[in-house]
Amino acid sequence: MKKQQIIEWLLEGDASIQYQTWRDLLGSNKRELQDRIALEGWGLQFLSMRHSDGHWGYRFYQPKWISTHYTLLDLRNLNPPPKNEVINETIELVIQNNKAEDGGICLGPSTIQHSDVCVNGMFLNYASYFKTPEIKLCSIVDSILAEIMPDGGFNCRTTRSGATHSSLHSTISVLEGFTEFQKAGYNYRKKEIADAIKTGIEFILMHQLFLSDRTGQIIDKNFLKLTYPCRWRYDILRAMDYFQYAGVEWDNRMTEAMTYLDKKQNKDGTWNMQAAHTGQVHFIMEKAGKPSRWNTLRMLRIKKHFGIK
Repeated sequence: MKKQQIIEWLLEGDASIQYQTWRDLLGSNKRELQDRIALEGWGLQFLSMRHSDGHWGYRFYQPKWISTHYTLLDLRNLNPPPKNEVINETIELVIQNNKAEDGGICLGPSTIQHSDVCVNGMFLNYASYFKTPEIKLCSIVDSILAEIMPDGGFNCRTTRSGATHSSLHSTISVLEGFTEFQKAGYNYRKKEIADAIKTGIEFILMHQLFLSDRTGQIIDKNFLKLTYPCRWRYDILRAMDYFQYAGVEWDNRMTEAMTYLDKKQNKDGTWNMQAAHTGQVHFIMEKAGKPSRWNTLRMLRIKKHFGIK
C-alpha cells in the first residue's frame, strides 16, 4: 500500500484511531471526532463494563488486565475528551481509598505502607490526562520523586525486594506520567520533574533503548516485540512513541532500535501486532499476528516526528 492507502486504512478503524490519525499524521485536531471516542467502539465498550461501585474488574489492581487501573490506562490511550464524568468519578474514588502511607497509590490492603512507583507513574499519566485537580496529585508526585535512583531512572523493586539499578519498565511509566503532568499545565515541583524526565530519558538512551550498558547484549528479547496495549511492560516501540510525544530530539543512540522497528514493517507498509501480554481482557482490540492499526499509527507518527522516510 502507498502511504495514502495506509492513511485510508487507518481512517477505517475505531474512532480513537481515526482521531489520532487526523491529529498526529494529518495535522487536524477534529474535536467532533474525539467526542465520539467515548460514545462508540472501544471507548464505549470499556465504559460499559464499569460496575455500579465505580470500579472495573474486582478492585483497583486486580485482575490484570480488566482492573480499574489498566482500564483507565486503556481509556487514556484512546484519547477521549479529558472531561469525562464517569472516569473522573472513578479516579476520585481511587484517590480517596487507595493512598499508601508514602502518599502514592497502593495496590491493595497488603501494600498500604508502600506504593509502587511503576503504578504511580501510570496513575499520574491517566489522572493528569483526565484533568484531576493538581492538589490531589501532589503526594503521588512526592512519592515518585522520592524513588529516583542514582542512575537517573526508577525501579518498582526498591520498595519490595530492593534494587541497585533502574528498570526500563518502571522508568518509561514514570516518564509518561511526569510528561502528562507537565502537559496538563501543573506547576508542582516543576523543576524537579523536568530534571527527572531528563535523567530518565538519558537512562533509556544510555541503553540504546534495549542493550545492556555493561555487556552490549540485548537485555530482554521481549523489548523488541511489537505489542499493544503495552500495560506496564517496556518495549522499544513504546519508548520511541514516548520520545515523539514528549518532543525529544533525535539522538543517534536511537538508531539501532529504529533499525529493528523498520525491519518489522510488512511489504504493504503496515506493522503487525506481534504478541499480546497474557491475562484477562475486556475484549480484543487487535489480533496477534495481523496488521495493527495501533502499531502502524505509532510508527508513522514516530517517523513524522523525527523526519524519517
